[in-house]
Amino acid sequence: MTGSLTPWPRGSWRKHLAASISNVDELLAEVGLSRDVVGLGSGAGNAARLFELRVPRAFVRRMGYGDPADPLLLQVLPSVEEDRQAPGFVPDPVGESEFVSGGGVLHKYRGRALIVITGICAVHCRYCFRRHFAYGENSVQGAGAALEKVAQDPSISEVILSGGDPLSLSDESLDELFRGFENISHVRRLRVHTRMPVVLPERVDSGLLDILGRRRLPVVVVLQTNHAQELDRDVRTACQALREAGVTLLNQAVLLAGINDTVENQVDLSEGLFDAGVLPYYLHLMDRVAGAAHFEVAEDGARSLMAEVSARLPGYLVPRLVRDEVGAASKVILSPS
Repeated sequence: MTGSLTPWPRGSWRKHLAASISNVDELLAEVGLSRDVVGLGSGAGNAARLFELRVPRAFVRRMGYGDPADPLLLQVLPSVEEDRQAPGFVPDPVGESEFVSGGGVLHKYRGRALIVITGICAVHCRYCFRRHFAYGENSVQGAGAALEKVAQDPSISEVILSGGDPLSLSDESLDELFRGFENISHVRRLRVHTRMPVVLPERVDSGLLDILGRRRLPVVVVLQTNHAQELDRDVRTACQALREAGVTLLNQAVLLAGINDTVENQVDLSEGLFDAGVLPYYLHLMDRVAGAAHFEVAEDGARSLMAEVSARLPGYLVPRLVRDEVGAASKVILSPS
């Protein structure tokens, strides 16, 4: 079964991806701001060199013009705060180096294998927990290595494609991966973690929908949307097309200070996601990655926030508040308080 036609031509996403903004001054000009207004002056050069700015123009168009506190802008704009050393903030906050094996396979949780399939993302989020990840050493080098690792372990029932962003791969590469995993008898589900349909909805074109619509195994696409402002008409169109192709849509958000850390932000996000056909799944406490301490929301504050959200929304619209803990058997679920 194939999803409905989307309004953008097949393959046009490549052109839009190539036209992404990678210069701080260009981004600020697009949203009518200056370095002084956003507190950069001549700073943030080191942050941008260590972790390059990258943001699609489709995402920039959703930012508030002339608003230095815009929640979308703050997610992608390099900051002088990234150079600040903060205790407990480290390059590998969830200990992935302990779990990665040859071929870019992370076997961290029982029954699931996460495949670091690429280091390429359509957007570079400043809080990204893999901003220091050694992709060259720890990514899949061709589909064969990942398929072999999964085939050798009968305990794996779910394969998770991650990165980078798996949807930065070509349709042909994705189809090859999906077919390979479907031919492994103990694999029962395929999951894709992606921000692409949100930041570059043109990626959800007829080619991708054809591939997803003819899968033998169930496909779950887990989006990352952090603020209701991200959910414009094109994103909703992309989500509808994915659903019509038979895909289950979930959302994982990250709780970020100054971006989505109010009750109103979280209620609006959950309502907006459900209206777009996406079920709120997780709200993550931010992983304590070096360079992102200014985004952290304390655990006690997060619990109190979610207690208020729980009082405002039906249970199925309240994402589970979680954190990653090195060595834990699963995500650690934090009860609202």
